[in-house]
Amino acid sequence: MARQPSTLETYDRKRDFARSPEPRGGKAAPASSGSLSFVVQKHDASHLHYDFRLELDGRLLSWAVPKGPCLDPKVKRMAVEVEDHPLSYGGFEGVIPAGNYGAGTVIVWDNGTWQPIGDPHAGLAKGDLKFDLHGHKLQGRWVLVRIRGRAGESAKGKQPWLLIKERDSEARPLDEFDVLMAQPGSVLATPAGPAGKAAKRPAALATAKRSTRPDTAAPPDPPRAALPARLAPQLATLASGPPAAEDDWLYELKYDGYRLLTRIDGRSVRCFTRNGHDWTDKLPRLAEALRTLNVRSGWIDGEIVVEDDKGAPDFQSLQNAFDSGATARIVYWIFDVPFLDGRDLRALPFEQRSVLLPGLLGPDSPPQLRVSEAFDAAPRDLLAAAVRLGFEGIVGKRRDSHYVSARSPNWIKLKGGARQEFVIGGYTRPQGGRTDFGSLLLGVHDDDGHLQYCGNVGTGFDQRRLADIRERMDKLASRGSPFATPVPNTVKVQKFIRPELVAEVAFSGWTRDGHLRHPVFNGLRDDKPAREVRRERPADADSGGKSGAARKSGAAAAKTGAGAKAIRVTHAERVIDSASGSTKGALVDYYGRVAPLMLPHLARRPVSLVRAPEGVGGELFFQKHAQGRELPQVTLLDPALDPGHPGLLQIDRAEALLSVAQMNTIELHTWNATSRAIDRPDRMLFDLDPGEGVQWPRVREGAQLVQALLTELGLTAFLKTSGGKGLHVVVPLRRHYGWDAVKGFSQAVVQHLAQHLPDRFVAVSGPRNRVGKIFVDYLRNGFGATTVSAWSVRARPGLGVSVPLDWNELATLEAGDQWTLANVDARRGVGNTPWDAMAGTRNGLSSAMRRVGYAPPDA
Repeated sequence: MARQPSTLETYDRKRDFARSPEPRGGKAAPASSGSLSFVVQKHDASHLHYDFRLELDGRLLSWAVPKGPCLDPKVKRMAVEVEDHPLSYGGFEGVIPAGNYGAGTVIVWDNGTWQPIGDPHAGLAKGDLKFDLHGHKLQGRWVLVRIRGRAGESAKGKQPWLLIKERDSEARPLDEFDVLMAQPGSVLATPAGPAGKAAKRPAALATAKRSTRPDTAAPPDPPRAALPARLAPQLATLASGPPAAEDDWLYELKYDGYRLLTRIDGRSVRCFTRNGHDWTDKLPRLAEALRTLNVRSGWIDGEIVVEDDKGAPDFQSLQNAFDSGATARIVYWIFDVPFLDGRDLRALPFEQRSVLLPGLLGPDSPPQLRVSEAFDAAPRDLLAAAVRLGFEGIVGKRRDSHYVSARSPNWIKLKGGARQEFVIGGYTRPQGGRTDFGSLLLGVHDDDGHLQYCGNVGTGFDQRRLADIRERMDKLASRGSPFATPVPNTVKVQKFIRPELVAEVAFSGWTRDGHLRHPVFNGLRDDKPAREVRRERPADADSGGKSGAARKSGAAAAKTGAGAKAIRVTHAERVIDSASGSTKGALVDYYGRVAPLMLPHLARRPVSLVRAPEGVGGELFFQKHAQGRELPQVTLLDPALDPGHPGLLQIDRAEALLSVAQMNTIELHTWNATSRAIDRPDRMLFDLDPGEGVQWPRVREGAQLVQALLTELGLTAFLKTSGGKGLHVVVPLRRHYGWDAVKGFSQAVVQHLAQHLPDRFVAVSGPRNRVGKIFVDYLRNGFGATTVSAWSVRARPGLGVSVPLDWNELATLEAGDQWTLANVDARRGVGNTPWDAMAGTRNGLSSAMRRVGYAPPDA
């Protein structure tokens, strides 16, 4: 019997229609007696997916299909059942604003009519719905199969399904035709493009006036992709000098201004700072100029500056322009295009992205829009010339590098003089004829996040800036010093302030005690948060982003500390990995630098060590217990926690981390429970371990499928690299069930995946069982089992590092060991940010257990 129309309460409850342009739900429409409609909407929300909707009983039954429909009958696409939508939603296209449920861009990718084969209500109840589609892109016979469906089950049981194309004349092998790539756009759009305006395309390579190799090939056709709502920029690493292989790099001028990323979607133009703040309203003239670009949609990356009378950037004038509201003088130098006209260009080599830039500007483009050029010149000569012209320095970019939303050693900055940001912690009394203040007290954060005093700056101010800065500082007055180290008595402090203002300062160098030489104030920076300000240490461009200190071995690297007492490292010069040439001293130095990021993952948990006295390739020792003073600085837990053994290990301080590193520890593994509640796990882990023959794209897709299933089960998961071949999916838990229940449930989830996607997953360990497949390891969820900690180095050739990830980064991740001891410092700026929400996330398992039919032994 057909279901009766009713209200769409779940749909309405999830949305704020005062803030979202989506149509209201209300009551379902009367059931149609004619043709039934279907629609597939391409939805670029937190993760790009396709919403598959079938009209029935006056509403749209809806499934989220993470990978989208496929015309190949061999390819089964997971479809996660979601709430019913109103019929009016079938024609919705637009942008759901940030902060709303489903925030992101929606287009109608396909629509038409559908015809059920047999009674659709019976098919839904059975979990086997067959139907014909008559759309623009999708035709022929299809089937939706519910995973683990039961007879008589509710048609809206919120269980995952599989969307499968049946074999008929409309079926096509995926390796011959990918309908998502071939036809990515909206079926509602007109050929003329937005607002009836003819679409403009980037100019060809021949029009570019950039330094490129003579044999540079035309850019290949990059993948189609919806335009993301947000994009973080790629950041450059300060380098001590140009790399030896100069032909592998392109060099541009370094512009002294504010980083600006622009999102263009038709006539909609939004300008964002490097930290995601929307500055469009501050830049009305620039936003209007950007609408003239030859771009239908895309993300543009560049720097805004104000030029002096010689044409060089003047940072002080840029800040004055914002203070006075006179932003018409601002110039936008464009130097990258990560997305363009429906395509994701991030995986293209930089050299191939760069040749597209001149074509963005037309002959009538406003003069404030410029394209940054690469120069045919030796980098040292170019740097000298740039400094003579009044520029801060130059930026080098590897020709073959991809665009990544992080600080990367593939982009380097070479400066003509020392210059960086500092946090203002107070000011001194004015003297002589000066008013407002004498000098600013400056500091930088150390690796523990403590603000260290590093001197004063008292020159570079004009009278107007003095008054403005004093007014801003007085609003931040503090009773005590924000510095972790005392300010010398010779400094006549008038007032301390909260450490929130950031100054850009040029200086000639550093003293031995960490103070600035000859500092000169350049301006305040409103685009960089104070908490991120640290001392910039030049890296060797040939070392993958490592600082000089990190490359040293022997006695020079034998002492290290991370806000902790220095320790002596024996045999620091010994090479522990022949593949990378890394030494024991470099490893210990890394653990000293990363301790503030790593300790939150280690502290209050039992920890196991993988010790490698002979280095990678030698014999490894796995240590879970110790007694007496066997491991100095390491906390030994009560032996009663693991009966029959000596005490488990716990690392709560940087000294302990450095101590075990000195004792030849490469890897550190943690339990899935804390020491105080060791009988109740507070997280569950799925380790995606690819078998022989599994290529990396399949590993990425595997992680997406695991996340999709967990999401359908109502579980929020987090992601990290393993530092090896695979990925780790981590589910934080409420402390309710014991080890056996959590392990049993995780096994049921993995068996569910292997049963319904047998071409991808296997639930049995052993290399023979997983050839061409991914073993999702659930065995790490038992009592005493451990998993490598975030930020731990792996005892494998190349010394990969396990790093927390945001799910949005998965699409451009290149390997499970993308970060290694050689380049992980470039990732430290991102830190643990991708897991910020984990502390407030505690998943309950009861409902999820019922969904997969698992009965826990300790229920």
